[in-house]
Amino acid sequence: MAEPTIRDDRQKGRLEAFDDGDYAGVVVYFVLDVEPHALVAVHTVVEATHEGQGVAGALVREFYRTAAAEGVPVVPLCPYAARWAAGHPEEAPAPPENVVRAAKRQLKATPELW
Repeated sequence: MAEPTIRDDRQKGRLEAFDDGDYAGVVVYFVLDVEPHALVAVHTVVEATHEGQGVAGALVREFYRTAAAEGVPVVPLCPYAARWAAGHPEEAPAPPENVVRAAKRQLKATPELW
């Protein structure tokens, strides 16, 4: 598979990947309410027909690129995003601990959204 087309639907908190128009996967996220308005990855899901093709990695990489372009940190609460970040420290700087705590509080306060 070539690099997927990735689209950010900020209102819905979805960074979606498409392979030749076919939905391939998603990073579900939210924007932290408090400064520095970090992007918080909650789930990464790849369609079974696209597993093993690099979709999840492409999504998480783009998620970090988006945050870097906006000048905000990423909080990878999603297990896949956290593993990816650990393996790519040059592309995925660790967020400040106070931002991680704030992201966990916001997630806990609004579980119905995720």
